[in-house]
Amino acid sequence: MGFLGAWLALELRRRWRAMLALALVVAFALATVLTAVAGARRGASALDRLRAVTLPADALVSNQEPDLDWNRVRALPGVEGVAPYAIAGIHVDDMPLNWSCVPPVDAAMWRDLERPVVLAGRLPDPRRADEVVVQWRFTRLYGKGVGDTVRIQLDTPEEVDLVAESGGATPGGHGPTVTATIVGIIRSPYFSDGVDGPGVVLPSPGLFQKYRDNLLGAHHKGFSIALVRLADGAAGVERLRTQMATLIGHPVQIDTLAETGRHYDQLLDYEAVSLLAFALAALAAATLLVGQHLLRSTGGVLADLRTLRASGLTPRQEALAAALGPVAATIAGTVLGVLGAAAASPWMPIGAAANFEPRPGADFDPVVLLPPLVVVPLLVAVTTVVAARIARSAAVRTRTPPASALVSAATRAGLPVPVVTGLRYALGRGQGLPIRSALSGTLAGVLGVTAAFTFSTGVQDASEHPERFGQTHHLLVFLGYNGEGSAGVLPKVATDPDVLAVADARVGAASTGGNAYVVYGSRPVRNAVPSVVVSGHPPVTDADVLLGVTTAERLRAGVGDVVRITGRGASADFRVSAIGFLPIGVSNTYDDGALVTAEGYDRAFRTFDLHLGHVVFRPGADTGAAVARLSRLVGPKIGLVPAIMPPQMSEFRDVRILPGALAVFLAALAVAAAAHAVTITGRRRRHDIAVLRALGMTRPQARLIMLTQAGTLGAFGLIAGVPLGLIAGRGLWRLVTHDYTPMVYVPPVPVATLALITPVTLAAAAAIAAQPARSMARLAVSRILRAE
Repeated sequence: MGFLGAWLALELRRRWRAMLALALVVAFALATVLTAVAGARRGASALDRLRAVTLPADALVSNQEPDLDWNRVRALPGVEGVAPYAIAGIHVDDMPLNWSCVPPVDAAMWRDLERPVVLAGRLPDPRRADEVVVQWRFTRLYGKGVGDTVRIQLDTPEEVDLVAESGGATPGGHGPTVTATIVGIIRSPYFSDGVDGPGVVLPSPGLFQKYRDNLLGAHHKGFSIALVRLADGAAGVERLRTQMATLIGHPVQIDTLAETGRHYDQLLDYEAVSLLAFALAALAAATLLVGQHLLRSTGGVLADLRTLRASGLTPRQEALAAALGPVAATIAGTVLGVLGAAAASPWMPIGAAANFEPRPGADFDPVVLLPPLVVVPLLVAVTTVVAARIARSAAVRTRTPPASALVSAATRAGLPVPVVTGLRYALGRGQGLPIRSALSGTLAGVLGVTAAFTFSTGVQDASEHPERFGQTHHLLVFLGYNGEGSAGVLPKVATDPDVLAVADARVGAASTGGNAYVVYGSRPVRNAVPSVVVSGHPPVTDADVLLGVTTAERLRAGVGDVVRITGRGASADFRVSAIGFLPIGVSNTYDDGALVTAEGYDRAFRTFDLHLGHVVFRPGADTGAAVARLSRLVGPKIGLVPAIMPPQMSEFRDVRILPGALAVFLAALAVAAAAHAVTITGRRRRHDIAVLRALGMTRPQARLIMLTQAGTLGAFGLIAGVPLGLIAGRGLWRLVTHDYTPMVYVPPVPVATLALITPVTLAAAAAIAAQPARSMARLAVSRILRAE
């Protein structure tokens, strides 16, 4: 056995605890970083991988014509598949799923398009009415899976007619009961779980075929909408709009599902970036911790090796011997870290990406997990060898580094010696002391924590305030559809003492230059329901229009431009008075569509698709009691439902933990940097402080030196890091509200963070300095000076 082998064996016996600690730190840190990076890669690609295997639909045709023959749509040039499903609410046991469980009309669903990934079981037999499939979230919410049964309670045909007449009243559920077996768990781009979704039961097409009247009504007043797959993909949607308008005789709302997909792409990108930021913070903290361990262990090993120099130990052998123990521990820790990341893969991806993952479960990503097996030990070896060489050469350097300007100013001001000494240790560049890294680490930590919590405040605000997305109303009143509605209802609603504002809104599908969207014609019944605008002012005259943010981008229109709106039976020119947000409806999102006055609506439309009321309750009102009163007031034929909340609110709630987790690692980075600096200073300045003690410095003064050093590091981080962190956090949040999720930007103010970060930072500094300060106060002065 050569010298290096013998030295490694000796190190394993003498320093096994330190090597075990290093291996565990490397394993935990590497498992954390690799899990986050692999999860980010997996999450960012989840939706694309799901699209690749499921024949996704390209368009959603929001038809409202009863008895539309979908075979005529299938025959249109460029149409590859049409899968209609009935707009009908069904009762599933006691679960609140009525309008989420859509019955497919025929076997085209899951065959010609949206061919799902079957996570468990199989697809239902399209000829059987007693088979259903469910989405993954349903199994988690209700504890039922493949082989279990659910009870489907249908409406009577007369109850369905009542729903059709009212435009949305809650169905009665007094029709036939079907006990259906869950035969599969499915996932496709369209049939995927929402972040906060209710969990969905999807019946077999056989249910519609057997109980058509119970889904469409005795007089078939109900209707169906359809998913469509096109030969040209999203590029063929404009052609389909023209074809459908010709087929039906008026514009039809047709949504390009690629636009919805872009939103989810952006959401998944945001989650991936957040995970990568978390991984980067964890890597920085781990690098600092491992680096500190390496510096300490290298210093100890070099002290032992120094006695062998007289026996002919070369600098190269000395550096290699110093690296053997850390490299051996790192190899073991790296293997454990990679195995830990692989073991954690079943919990990835997280957030919204988990709802699109086509292959949930364990996943080994060789691109992420294999390189660290070589790179990490190599980096540790290089770092240790370099540190050993620097330490050896530093031992002969005697040049005194210049003092910082602040230390010089403190000296000239006559501040007490312990304070000046503590400032010098915090800000000056001592021989081999990690001062600059401590200042940088503390600054990065405070800046990162402030930025992360500032950003988190914006996320929390968005997840709790629907008005950021333009939703200022609290209740929807369904009055009718297809030109038929109930008059005199909204004035009754306006008389309730808890009602602050009521708007009468007619809704119709319109188009501009091949772009289809929904237009709201709104008239105040009692006060005005506030409109949320990004620029400009809400419509005032019959020639004004507010365009949704996304609609304005598609039309390339800005405030002051003129757009021509073609509705059902008419068309007219409107001046864009505002860019902003709209009420979420059956066929539009909050950022898509247009809003005009009631008189403006009459210029472009001769009828309406939907007739709605938007109700705003006064602040502090008991909305449950108010809705109960209104239900009794308007009767069973009028549908009252809570305002539809933007799904983005749930998505923000789902990722709210990520900025906080990032802040924790950045705080660990700051604490580790400061703790390392203070601890190393205490060890390497023992002789200097012993001299000061011999010259008359008291024990409390010796403690003050370490407290001043730690406090200065904390103060530096606070003075520079808090304002920079506030700017960075707000900048990132503005980027999200502008580029990722259109919404009203409100500068986030992390009140709790700003109130607590100073006392917490200074308390942490005091805690960090406590042990080194105690050691400085208890120095054996005579023994240290004799040793020198």
